[in-house]
Amino acid sequence: MPRIKVLPHAQFCPEGAEFEVKKSSNLCASLLQNGIKIEHACDMSCACTTCHVVIRRGFDNLDEMNDVEADLLDRAWGLEPDSRLSCQVVVEDEDLEVEIPKYTINHASENH
Repeated sequence: MPRIKVLPHAQFCPEGAEFEVKKSSNLCASLLQNGIKIEHACDMSCACTTCHVVIRRGFDNLDEMNDVEADLLDRAWGLEPDSRLSCQVVVEDEDLEVEIPKYTINHASENH
């Protein structure tokens, strides 16, 4: 089973975390199921950027993002080349190392 390593984040997981997930698991749902309360204002419907993460390891093994995700990420705080919306990431065979950015922008409630 693939492993997810979450780098330390002051609010969501100060010590970092590491856990196994089943193949084809949704990354955002897996984070939530493992006690990492990542924001997901749109209930994982790809309509905001609050679940933005940076994939530090394993990015090249993920499916390509669709146009909707790419357009939303253009508005995310701290966008990096390996940024994804965790609600759109399907974990396959490879391990991932994930960083949750320090800030998020909630387009749904902040009228951005």
